[in-house]
Amino acid sequence: MGSGLTKGKNVTVLSIDGGGIRGIIPGTLLGFLESKLQLGLAPAGSSPPCLQLPTRTIRPMFAARDINNFYLEHCPKIFPQSSQNNLVDTVTGLFGTVTGPKYDGKYLKTMLPHFFQHYFETKDANGKTRSYDLIDGGVAANNPTLMAITHISKELLMGKFKFVDIKPMESSNMLVLSLGTGVPKQAEKYSALAASKWGLLNWVYNNGAMPLLDVYGDASSDMVDIHVSTLFRSLNNEKNYIRIQDDTLTGDAASLDIATKENMERLVQIGNELLKRPLSRVNLETGRFNEVGEEGTNEAALIRFAKLLSEERKRRHVD
Repeated sequence: MGSGLTKGKNVTVLSIDGGGIRGIIPGTLLGFLESKLQLGLAPAGSSPPCLQLPTRTIRPMFAARDINNFYLEHCPKIFPQSSQNNLVDTVTGLFGTVTGPKYDGKYLKTMLPHFFQHYFETKDANGKTRSYDLIDGGVAANNPTLMAITHISKELLMGKFKFVDIKPMESSNMLVLSLGTGVPKQAEKYSALAASKWGLLNWVYNNGAMPLLDVYGDASSDMVDIHVSTLFRSLNNEKNYIRIQDDTLTGDAASLDIATKENMERLVQIGNELLKRPLSRVNLETGRFNEVGEEGTNEAALIRFAKLLSEERKRRHVD
């Protein structure tokens, strides 16, 4: 979105979770959404870095259909597969058992200056500079949906975006698409009683799972979904918010860094299968996803969303 007066009536937000190699799943969904839009990508409040990369024009450097090609080309080099379980080897390596990084820092350094700046400075109208040292946003908000909505509301309050009849946090004028990167299928692997006796190593790796990472990543993402769902449902605007998430991942597909050809192709398949599954919404009582049969499949929901985005785009470009 840009500053200044616009004839649009809706704020549009695209939010994508962090998830390492599992980003292939939302990449597949985005490719489908883009195919249903007549004029390129939908306006977004929060979008993947590869869609935001600047070019000499105002168009993104990459189209959504190119996201998975980016993963397939670069992730085997970012996440070199030196063993059967690279992430576990990394964790145990912290204790002197195994050495070797989770990702190839040297390869990332060759890419960062061209794609993702980790440090930059800005200068305001008075010449005062401010420096930014950046880390992975997933540390603070693995599901950035609420962060995006809050940021847009702040910008509206400050008068930076002038929308007709749109007020901060007014869900009736927000179109929000939130794409998850999938989470492992829930299973009763351990109990609170057992966890109360764990040491550090058990929290890092236990019975084929990584409890600390599960709590840190999955729980925070789920809480955001509950908060945003409550906001939209409280004003009877729940259809303005679409959250698509696969909570049935198993095996290598549930990992963050297994970048084998077989696993990446499996993640593409999971994304395509997710399109055919019924749209689900979070149950505010249990926190679990329940299918919403009357709203059709995720594919149908994205087609409806694409139509709304196209209509909004036309409004914004009316002379």
